[in-house]
Amino acid sequence: MSVRVLIVDDSGFFRRRLSAIISSDPYLTVIGNASNGQEAIEQTKLLKPDVITMDIEMPVMDGITATQKIMDQTPTPILMLSTWTTEGAKSTLDALDAGAVDYMPKRFEDVSNDKNQAHQQLCQRLRHLAHKTKPYHIAPPKVVKPIIKTPLPKVSLSRVSRALRLVVIGTSTGGPVALQKVLTQLPANFPYPILLVQHMPATFTPSFAERLNTQCKIQIKHAENGDELRAGTAYLAPGGMQMLLKGNNRKPFIEVQASQSTQSYKPCVDITFDSVANIYPKETLAIILTGMGADGRDSCQNLHDLGSTIWAQDEKSSTIYGMPMAIAKAGFADGIFDLNDIGHRLAGLA
Repeated sequence: MSVRVLIVDDSGFFRRRLSAIISSDPYLTVIGNASNGQEAIEQTKLLKPDVITMDIEMPVMDGITATQKIMDQTPTPILMLSTWTTEGAKSTLDALDAGAVDYMPKRFEDVSNDKNQAHQQLCQRLRHLAHKTKPYHIAPPKVVKPIIKTPLPKVSLSRVSRALRLVVIGTSTGGPVALQKVLTQLPANFPYPILLVQHMPATFTPSFAERLNTQCKIQIKHAENGDELRAGTAYLAPGGMQMLLKGNNRKPFIEVQASQSTQSYKPCVDITFDSVANIYPKETLAIILTGMGADGRDSCQNLHDLGSTIWAQDEKSSTIYGMPMAIAKAGFADGIFDLNDIGHRLAGLA
């Protein structure tokens, strides 16, 4: 069955261009378009699309306001098309807070130098979001009992805390909102350092770290080469780069390296987590949150085999149940929890 797409953009030229790209995919159908946020709300109610592409800057009503209203009234997966600038990053993060699921650059050249490959990635993303996504609806979080999948053992916080020296979190699609939910639950005296790996472009991660830092009691820092780990501080991997843990278990520090063209993810969860295994093989709590694909699976298996603890987000609370599903299916998750409960359990380690 074809995925039904609504295009929202104030530029008639861009709407036509986008429509031509999407219509070239046999599994996608453009069912309508809108030139501003108010029209987007009306068209969503009328046409009930499977997925929406949304511009940010538009007359009458901007894309952020429209996203929030759509999420409140007729929740639908929304892909923001954004400029990859600092201001574009801030606006995109606002849109994700409002309920958008994912984002891509409005300049497809920023995806790939190969035009056809960039167009294919857009179409693939739309298909995936329509089929796999649970739209995020802004609502007061509810405390949900953790889901422990048998025969996985129930996690003992005391057992984790006795050996724990470091927390590492990896995530992708849906991650900005998920990380916000988890990290805002942590107290200022949280006793361990945290490494954060979020699939995100270079122009976005400084703004994301700054935003998290204003929302959280712990300190959130955009990781820099040579940073020494401090308790109660979370270090966000810079976009477009790779973050590794170096040194030894008495004096670990962060090394930021340039990514290789052959690396699929920049930053990559597996690369960071594998480096952690060299320093804290038994003393790490690794957590995989919502995201597309399976980044983090191999390194989590390595950490688990060495004696560390692995948690995964459950399917119900995941925006995209890809990365955590890979952990669950591989069978080495020590606990599978609702997103709200992950933050609660981490806070219990303080």
